[in-house]
Amino acid sequence: KMISSYVGENKEFERQYLAGELELEFTPQGTLAEKLRAGGAGIPAFFTKTGVGTLVAEGKELRDFDGETYVMERSLVPDVSLVKAHRADKSGNLQFRLTARNFNPAAATAGKICIVEVEEVVEIGEIAPDDIHLPGIYVHRIVHNPNPEKRIEKRTITAKQGA
Repeated sequence: KMISSYVGENKEFERQYLAGELELEFTPQGTLAEKLRAGGAGIPAFFTKTGVGTLVAEGKELRDFDGETYVMERSLVPDVSLVKAHRADKSGNLQFRLTARNFNPAAATAGKICIVEVEEVVEIGEIAPDDIHLPGIYVHRIVHNPNPEKRIEKRTITAKQGA
């Protein structure tokens, strides 16, 4: 099963979904982030207006608050969280780069076990306290990969003539 806000142009995902090998639960991106944050905070569920009146709300509890309808979303607590950070010290304190700070910290805190892939491992104290984006208490395993392959599918288009 895949819970996702966007599936992109991933050919293998498309093949698995169309073949009935993979179940898909579309979740709005902000809701997905909150599901992870809530899971990491020990909150089992929350209410949001996002998705009310759409297929996102099908089969879920709806409740009115102050005259507005909200849908209940369950938090996510994955058995294993796989995250990517730029740097870790030997205690697992993490430093992320750029947009890696968006979902990775929430995913790390939500997982029962967190495995982090990092490009650099440094000694304890080498990352300044203000530069630690996630404390090592959430990290269970560190995988050092100093030269990761950064694959991504890219859509190729042909430019129109005369444009």
